[in-house]
Formats: sequence, C-alpha cells, structure tokens
Amino acid sequence: MANAASGMAIDDACKMKFLELKAKRNYRFIVFKIHDQQVVVEELGGPGKSYKDFTAALPADECRYAVFNFDFTTNENCQKSKIFFIAWAPDALRVRSKMVCASSKDRFKRESDGIQLELQATDPSEMSFDIIKARSC
Repeated sequence: MANAASGMAIDDACKMKFLELKAKRNYRFIVFKIHDQQVVVEELGGPGKSYKDFTAALPADECRYAVFNFDFTTNENCQKSKIFFIAWAPDALRVRSKMVCASSKDRFKRESDGIQLELQATDPSEMSFDIIKARSC
C-alpha cells in the first residue's frame, strides 16, 4: 500500500530482510533505496561486514534508508546489540529528492518494528562510528 503523503510503497522484501536482521542476525546492515515510487532493498551486508563497509555502501549523491546492527560490550562486560535506522540525505541532493525521502521515512520506520535508535545524516561526519557508539550506551 502506498503512502498517501508521498505515494511511496514499501516492498515486501524490505520487511522480510529486516526481520531476518532483527531475529536471525543474518546481516550486519541493509541499505534501501527509492526506486519507481517504491522502497526496495539495494544491498545486504553480511554479518562479517564492518561499519566502514556500511558507510561505503551509501552513495554521495542519493538518499537512502539503512539499518545497521551495532554489536557492543557494556561497561559491565555484557554483549549487546542495537538496531540503528539511518536516513541518509546528502547535502548535494536536490530539494525534491530530500522531500521525497523525508516524507516516506516515518512509514518505512513503522513497517520496520524493532528499530531502537535513529540518526538523520546529511554528511558522513553526522554518522561517524564514534556517534553510533556514543548513542548506543
């Protein structure tokens, strides 16, 4: 079903792959793109991929939605993980593209139950590994 505000639909594969990341930890990250008025899976990063691999998968001139499963150890030496949602809209984007991305973001997040933290980034520095780490604690 399309989003009334943006006309954007969410492909069923997006939901399925997100559930696999959340429940089975099959992926470290998933990158989604808007294609033909629909949000679709663009790239799946396996469990062995790094945060650097993830950021390299985001284009410098197009918006993307992404989820990243961040594993970390607490001060009490407990293994934890948190699922980040990142709305990537580079500064170089045209205003119309940014508006389409922004208008579909909330629906996409609602369809992806289990997101624990959100970041909106227009520049790589706004989603550095240090920021991810600090937001997880």
